[in-house]
Order: sequence, then C-alpha cells, then structure tokens
Amino acid sequence: MSNQYFKIDGSVLEGGGQILRNALSLSCLLKIPVHIFNIRASRPKPGLAAQHLKGVQLLKEISNARVQGDHLGSTELHFHPQHIKNGIFYGDTQTAGSIALLIQVALPVLLFANGESTLDLKGGTNAAMAPQIDYITEIFRANLEKFHATFDFDLLKRGYFPKGGGHCRIIIKPVRHLIPCSITDFGQIDKLFGWSFVSGVLPVKVANEMADGAKRIFSNYSQSINVEAYKEDPKIADGNCSGIVLGCETTTNCVVGGSALGNRKEKPFDTGRNAAAEIEQCLKLKACVDSFTQDQLIIFMALANGVSRIKTLPITLHTKTAIHIAESLAKVKFQVNENNDGTCTIECSGIGLKNSTI
Repeated sequence: MSNQYFKIDGSVLEGGGQILRNALSLSCLLKIPVHIFNIRASRPKPGLAAQHLKGVQLLKEISNARVQGDHLGSTELHFHPQHIKNGIFYGDTQTAGSIALLIQVALPVLLFANGESTLDLKGGTNAAMAPQIDYITEIFRANLEKFHATFDFDLLKRGYFPKGGGHCRIIIKPVRHLIPCSITDFGQIDKLFGWSFVSGVLPVKVANEMADGAKRIFSNYSQSINVEAYKEDPKIADGNCSGIVLGCETTTNCVVGGSALGNRKEKPFDTGRNAAAEIEQCLKLKACVDSFTQDQLIIFMALANGVSRIKTLPITLHTKTAIHIAESLAKVKFQVNENNDGTCTIECSGIGLKNSTI
C-alpha cells in the first residue's frame, strides 16, 4: 500500500500540526495520496490531538477520502482523497481546540469545491498557540482577498480555554482559480484599529488597560487610532477571558495585525503593548505582511495562476515548513530574498490550479 503514497515526515522543521494541515489540504487539491509519519513527534504528547483529528475528519468528508490512522494519538496517517464536494460540514473539537486551525485546513480545499459550502465549527475561538478568530476575519481574510478569494463569517458564540464551546459558521464560495498578487508596496499608514475585550467575571477596566497599552505604541506612528474596548455579552461568551486583536491598514491596502490573550502573569497594559509591538515591527520596516499571516499565504501562492510576491518580516519556522510542504507536493519553487532593510521578499510562480467544476 505505502508505495502508492507520497511520504511526508511530520517531524521536520516546525514538526507540529501545520505539516499535517498543509499536507492534507494539498493532498485533496492535487489528488495526491499521502502517508504522513512521525506526526507531532517532538511535542510533549505526540500524535493527533482532538483538534488535529477533527481536521483530518473534515477533509475526509470533504474529499471522500480513504483514511487509515485517523484516531486520537495516532502518529501515522494514510490519506487517499477522491473528489472534492461542496456541502455543509460539521466539526466539533469538543475541547478549546482552535476553530481557526480547522478553517486553515478546510478553506483552501473548499475554494475549489463544485459549489458554495458551509463550515459549521465548534471549539475555541480565542485560544493560545493559534490565531484568534478575530485575527482570521479581520487580518487574514483581507490578505486572502488579494488572491480574489474570500469567505463570509458568522460568530454565534465564543469559546475559551479550558471549556471551549465556541460556535462559528463560515460560508465559502468557490473560485475558478486564484489570482496571483503582489503585496510589496507598504505605502503610508492609513489607520490603526483593534478590539480589546473581556468576558465573564473580568471587569471592563482590563479591556481599557489593554487598549491603552496598544495606543501607547500606536501613538508614535499615527493619530488615526480606533481601539474599541468592551465586555462581551454573556449570551455570546459565558467563560472568563481577555484579549486584544489589532490591525494596521495602509494607503496601498496592506493589512498587518497583532494579537494577544491576557494572562495573570502580565499586566493588561503590557498585554496591549505587546500586541501592538507585533505590528510595530511591520511599521518600522514597512513590511506588507506580518509574521502570522506570512505562512498562511504560502499555500495560496503555490496554487495561484502566476507569480505572487509578498514583502514580509524575516520568515518564520512555520513559513519555512509551509514552503517545504508546498514545494514537495505542488512541485513549485519559492524564492526567498533577504532585503537590505531587514525584510524578506517571498516569490513563487504558482501552478494555476483550475476548478473545472464551476
């Protein structure tokens, strides 16, 4: 059996769930059976956790795949996709596992389905070690739209660690192909914005302090600052959490972001300041793509119909991992150039994947 499968070592580079997500997405899109081994081998608890398993199960249903090894703790997976279909697909991590990471694995695939699809997802909306859902909708989506692809989003309930229970619906319209894009001209700062929130027993004062911390950084760069501080409605969020999601939009429509979750070991003012400092790196270097979006764009660059370029902060290990998987499965070549100003330019001539079903 294994001779039919493209082998992927899940322990290389980042060595975590990203290898699994990118490999499975490309497997479905390119109809390449994959055998992924050493899954999350370097993690304290190796193998598939609930969130990773739900991602596998989502793509199994979306692509009518034949799968072996899809169980909790599995360190080896055989995944043989068939045809991508549209529909309503449900995913529930039953933990605070990240909804954003479920979107990350399924979205590229459903963009090439034969009709509109809905992802009905439950889990964590604002969780550590993953993008907050607000970052996905306000920062990542703005960058995705440069490839002429997008999604609609409905937040029904927020879910926090440890209970989870968040609920989102994502509606995805398919594309014929992805348009290549060049995100290399920073322009000038147009506006700095964001949302600072608390929920549960936490007082709104905490949200205000996080917003103040962000504004302290932002005030060095612009007077056009709008960071909204608020307390979540208990009907939307019944757990205790605090966090902040920030963005910068420029005159050339670059959108970069930063975010943080509050924690007991850090003053709220410092939490807000640290989130803004992530954006400040982009402002200082005039980087058009931030550190947390850069790796998420790699798969779309590989699939686009032509040459895409992004000017970004120094590439992360996650981005190196995404490039490795894209080059291995899609047979594309990425060029990473280190610029004199401290930024990097990432370039790829995509394969021009076409959706023949619409």
